Amino acid sequence: MSSIDTKKIPFTKNDFVSGQEIRWCPGCGDYAILATMQRTLAKFDIKRENHVFISGIGCSSRFPYYMNTYGFHTVHGRAPTIASGLRCVNPDLSIWVITGDGDGLSIGGNHLLHCMRRNMNLNILLVNNRTYGLTKGQYSPTSEMGKVTKSSPMGSIDHPINALCVALASEATFVARTLDNDPIHMSETFKRAMDHKGTSFVEVYQNCNIFNDKAFVPVTGRDNRDDRMIYLEDGKPLIYGKEKNRGIRLVGMKPEIVDIDNQELDQLPVILMSHNEKTADPSYAYMLTQMDHPEMPVPFGVFRALERPTYDDLLNGQVKTAIKKLGPGDLKKLIHGDNTWTVN
Repeated sequence: MSSIDTKKIPFTKNDFVSGQEIRWCPGCGDYAILATMQRTLAKFDIKRENHVFISGIGCSSRFPYYMNTYGFHTVHGRAPTIASGLRCVNPDLSIWVITGDGDGLSIGGNHLLHCMRRNMNLNILLVNNRTYGLTKGQYSPTSEMGKVTKSSPMGSIDHPINALCVALASEATFVARTLDNDPIHMSETFKRAMDHKGTSFVEVYQNCNIFNDKAFVPVTGRDNRDDRMIYLEDGKPLIYGKEKNRGIRLVGMKPEIVDIDNQELDQLPVILMSHNEKTADPSYAYMLTQMDHPEMPVPFGVFRALERPTYDDLLNGQVKTAIKKLGPGDLKKLIHGDNTWTVN
C-alpha cells in the first residue's frame, strides 16, 4: 500500500486502486472480479491498512499488486498457511486469500483443506477457469474429462474436482459460488463472505478468454443463463427459468425439475424445495453441488452459512489462559535457562 490510510470513510472504489499496471490479458474475467472487490470493500468501515490480500501463484494471484491495501504474493499453494499465521497474531485484520483452481486445488489442496476445517476467520476467493492460464493452458484439477489441452492432447482422463465439495468435506462454515459476469451478485456474495465470522469460501466462475474461452457459456451465457442457472435465496423455493416457471422438488434423495406454470404461489413452498443455508448437515448443500448442466440448472449463491467457534479465537483464548496461569514469560530467561540439551 502506498501509505498509511488517513482518509476517512466513506471510501470509493478508486481508494482501493493501487495504480499498478494490470498485467492480465485484455478481456480476462479477473478484471471484473478485481473491480467488484474494490467496490465491495468501499462499502465497509474498514481502513485500507486493515485489509490484507494474500495469494499464491497463478493469474489471479497477481491480485495483491492491484489492491491499494497490504498484500503478500506467496509461494505456490501456500497462501492459506501464510494467512492462517497472520490471522492468529492480528485479530484486527480483514484477510482475503486469493487463489485459483490450480494453485488452490492441486499443490495447495492440503493447505486449503486444513484452513477450512480449522475455521480460521478469513475469506478464501477461488477463481475457477478450469485451466492453468499463467503457464499457457494445461488442464487443471477442475477441467472436464476429455478436455484437450497442451498437456492433454488426447483429452484429459482425470475426473474433475468440484471445488464446493472440497469446501463442504472440510466443514467450511460459509460456502458460496458466484460468476464474473454478474457483478451485482458477485458483490453481494463478497459482502456476505466478509460479514461471516469463520472461513468463507467463495468460488468464482471466471472466463479465461485466451486458453479456455467460453468454458462456462453453456451455463452462464446471456442467451442461456435464465434456463440453466438457479440463484439460491435463503428461505425461498428453488425457482428458475426466464418466466420463473420451473422449480426443483425432492424425490427421495434426488432433486427433480418440475413445471410450475399452473401452480398457486402459496403452494410452491409445499411443492418445491426451499433453500436453507443454515442446515448443519452438509448433505443438503452437497446435493446442491451435484446439480449440473445439462441435466439440472447450476446453483449460484450461498450454499451454507453456519456459526462455529473460530480457530484463532480459541487459540488466543488458550494464550490468555496460559498467561494468566503462568505469567507473561521472559524470552531472555527462556534462552539462558537450564532446560538445555547437548548434540554429539
